[in-house]
Amino acid sequence: MTLSEIVQADHIVPSLQATNRWEAIDELVDQLVASGAIAAKDREAIIDAVKKRENSMSTGIGFGIGIPHASTDLIDEVVGALGRSTEGIDFEALDNQPVNLVVLFLVPQGQFQKHLHTLANIAKLLHNKEFCQALEQAGDAEAILKIISQPAKQ
Repeated sequence: MTLSEIVQADHIVPSLQATNRWEAIDELVDQLVASGAIAAKDREAIIDAVKKRENSMSTGIGFGIGIPHASTDLIDEVVGALGRSTEGIDFEALDNQPVNLVVLFLVPQGQFQKHLHTLANIAKLLHNKEFCQALEQAGDAEAILKIISQPAKQ
């Protein structure tokens, strides 16, 4: 699955208020609840699943990017949220640099291959410097959605 397939306009937080990875996860899950992508009753269990995964190793992959993710039996299809921080978030990233772009995604339990492919597609896309710069400079959620919906440059 690609970023544009799992992130809708109402899943985008163009100005994350979070200062650390835990707050960023809460904020992005809250956005998914607010948009109706996940049920409010499942909020805590989903946050716990993402934070449990994050505790095993930070998903701050470097270059200002964080990709928190988890598998859960509380959803039926892959869903994601994208957040942008102008201040930078302490994500305990591999390169010890602050994170500006956070993509959180959830995969239904038992769909290991889909999980790996989704993670690989998002990581590959976010390693494109021009793409990330465009996201960082986009004016609002609609502009961000337009950027992620464009076909990837080969």
